[in-house]
Amino acid sequence: MAAESQPKKLTIPLKTRIAITVISTFTDNAQRPDGSINRRFLRLLDFRAPPNPNPINSVSSSDFLVDPSRDLWFRLYTPHVTGHRIPVVIFFHGGGFAFLSPNARPYDAVCRRFAGKLPAYVVSVNYRLAPEHRYPAQYDDGFDAVKFLEENRAAVLPANADLSRCFFAGDSAGGNIAHNVAVRVCRRAGCFAAVRLVGLVSIQPFFGGEERTEAERRLVGMPLVSPDRTDWCWRAMLPEGANRDHEAAKPSVVDISGMDYPDTMVVVAGFDPLRDWQRGYCEWLKLSGKRARLVEYPNMFHAFYIFPELPEAGELVQRIKDFVEERVASLSA
Repeated sequence: MAAESQPKKLTIPLKTRIAITVISTFTDNAQRPDGSINRRFLRLLDFRAPPNPNPINSVSSSDFLVDPSRDLWFRLYTPHVTGHRIPVVIFFHGGGFAFLSPNARPYDAVCRRFAGKLPAYVVSVNYRLAPEHRYPAQYDDGFDAVKFLEENRAAVLPANADLSRCFFAGDSAGGNIAHNVAVRVCRRAGCFAAVRLVGLVSIQPFFGGEERTEAERRLVGMPLVSPDRTDWCWRAMLPEGANRDHEAAKPSVVDISGMDYPDTMVVVAGFDPLRDWQRGYCEWLKLSGKRARLVEYPNMFHAFYIFPELPEAGELVQRIKDFVEERVASLSA
C-alpha cells in the first residue's frame, strides 16, 4: 500500500500509545550502564502464554525442546484445517536480539494468527538473547532449529506439514535472523533433503551501518526505535570490538549472487527510522539477482503489526497470505 506522499504526523490510537509507552519504559530501564540487562525487572512485564493443545480459533500449540543446554526450543502452532501439503513457516521473533521470546503474549498471538489465516504450521524459535549471548549465537540457534526439523520431522510435524514448502519469517531482529539463517541454509543446502526454502517474509528487518541514514536523522521521537536504542542493541549483539558495518548488521557485506536465495517480501513502514536500511536491503537483493518485493505502509511505525487493534496489522497478514499462496502456486506451475 505505497503512497505518493507521506503524512506529516504519525497518528496512533490511545490504546496503542499506552502499550508503546509501557514497553519502551520497561525496556529502557532494564538496560544497565554496564551493557547488561536487568532480566528480573523485565519479568514484571513479561506476560507469557503457555502452549495450549486445545484448539483456539482452530489453532493449537505445543513446545518442543531442541537443546536444553542452551534453552533452544520452539513452539509449534498447528492449524486444524483439512488439506494436504500445508506450508511450514519458521518464525523468528523481534526484540533487538535482546528481548522477548516465542511465549511472550504478543508473539504467541501473532503466530496464532499466521497459523490460522495463512494457513500454515508455524514454528516459532526461542533463540539465545544478547548481551549474554553475542553473535553468532542467534544464527547458530536458528540454523540448528531448522536442522532439527529436517532430522525429526516425522516425530514433530503432522503428516500434512510440507517442509518442501518452507518459509522463513521474522520481524525486526527476527527479520535479520531469518535472512542470516537463510544464507546459512543456502550455503549448506546439501544438509537438507526435506526442507526446501521457497520464500522469506522480512517484516521491518533490523539492519544498520555506521553511517546514519536520512530516516534515522529525520524520524526523531518515533515509537520503539531510536538511534540510541538501536546502537545499544548492536553493542549488545555484535562481537566485541565490531562496529555496525559488520556483516550481521549490514547484509550487503556478503555476496549472495551465486546462492539459491528465496523470493523475499520486505515490509517497510513510513515512520520507522530503520526504513532506509530496509529499502536498501530489498534493492540489494534485486541487485544480487534475487526476486524481492517491497510492501510499504506509509502511515505506520516499527512493529505496528503486533498491535491487532490496528487495521494495517490485519491487512499485513492478508498480504503475507497472498505471498505464501503465490509462491506455493508457482511450485506447482
